[in-house]
Amino acid sequence: MATIKDIAEAAGYSISTVSRVLNNDPSLSVPDETREKVYEVAERLNYRRKTVRLLVKNIAFLYWLTDKEELEDVYFKEMRLEIEKLARKYNVELTTYKIADGIEKIPDNIEGFIAVGIFSDQELAHLHSLTPNGVFVDSTPDAYSFDSVRPDLAQTTIRTIKYLMEKGHTEIGFIGGTYHNPNTDLDEMDIRERTFRTYMSSKDKLNDAYIFCRRGFSVENGVYLMNQALDTLGDKLPTAFFIAADPIAVGCLQALNEKRVSIPDRVSIISVNNISIAKYVSPPLTTFNIDMKEICKNAIEMLIERVVEKRKSSKTLYIGTELVTRKSTN
Repeated sequence: MATIKDIAEAAGYSISTVSRVLNNDPSLSVPDETREKVYEVAERLNYRRKTVRLLVKNIAFLYWLTDKEELEDVYFKEMRLEIEKLARKYNVELTTYKIADGIEKIPDNIEGFIAVGIFSDQELAHLHSLTPNGVFVDSTPDAYSFDSVRPDLAQTTIRTIKYLMEKGHTEIGFIGGTYHNPNTDLDEMDIRERTFRTYMSSKDKLNDAYIFCRRGFSVENGVYLMNQALDTLGDKLPTAFFIAADPIAVGCLQALNEKRVSIPDRVSIISVNNISIAKYVSPPLTTFNIDMKEICKNAIEMLIERVVEKRKSSKTLYIGTELVTRKSTN
């Protein structure tokens, strides 16, 4: 196995310099060319391949959500914190830009970006002008040019319906949020609603009266939409609801409990995300767990492949979900 001395001799630098570069000593001031040469030789000599990480600089983290949106849906807060943590682990230097900053605030010299949120065509065009090295998390706005990694919500929706049908439910409703299309300024269907409609239609079980949606994925929205369902349907409420996200589901449970609708004896509830509160609500929520660590790890690794390894072809990666059964379904 190669030693630091071997690398120093091959690279033409002192043992001290090589050691400090390989250990990412923040107090060491050397040109980027020196660092790159050391890493190149270390890789060639197979020196601690798994632990040697080149500093990846000038990466923009585009967090295209408002503070209110993050507050309402902890899914995105968890995503942001995980990306920031993994960036430190993988030696990726992130600078965060929020939607309030505007796309023009991103410097021209970025080496790449990781993006969370919804971007307009104009914003995507601007990103194209800056760098080809981009990874979108939780969306795929341009699969031909940029990478993306996201949970497989279409398959999760189908699995939900199959699970409920296996439990004997034939009347199944959907409660979810819509997303704002910045190009048209209109609200549009989320992929979970689109898949729900398509799959239920294929089984000849779709009932439009059982679908309730409004912009937002908050607890407040869940309370509003379930109350709307209760007021509209009364005794004709379906026997089960697929809820697009846990915060909405928490609001739905609150509305059902306030109206003394028995869960799951009268209505079964199943959701997506498995946020921390899901096991503490009443009754505990059956939900599909999204592996946030795996999603964010793949996003960081895909970015490194682009920037460091110079990969040119784009990738779109879907991460599966895992059903966590609790007491809100029967």
